[in-house]
Amino acid sequence: MRFELYRDAKGEWRWRLRARNGEVIAESGEGYVRREDCEHGIALVRQCAEARIEDMTTKIA
Repeated sequence: MRFELYRDAKGEWRWRLRARNGEVIAESGEGYVRREDCEHGIALVRQCAEARIEDMTTKIA
């Protein structure tokens, strides 16, 4: 997998995560004015690798 850092049509920084087969499996969802902020967003996603998985289908509404 790899993160791609790029500028969108408005000139804002964005990231996307691609699987080995080239498919986009996640993206930033928002544009960043500063590249550093976009890189920080990537760092936050990388930290989520330790996050637990919670099955929301077992929750009662």
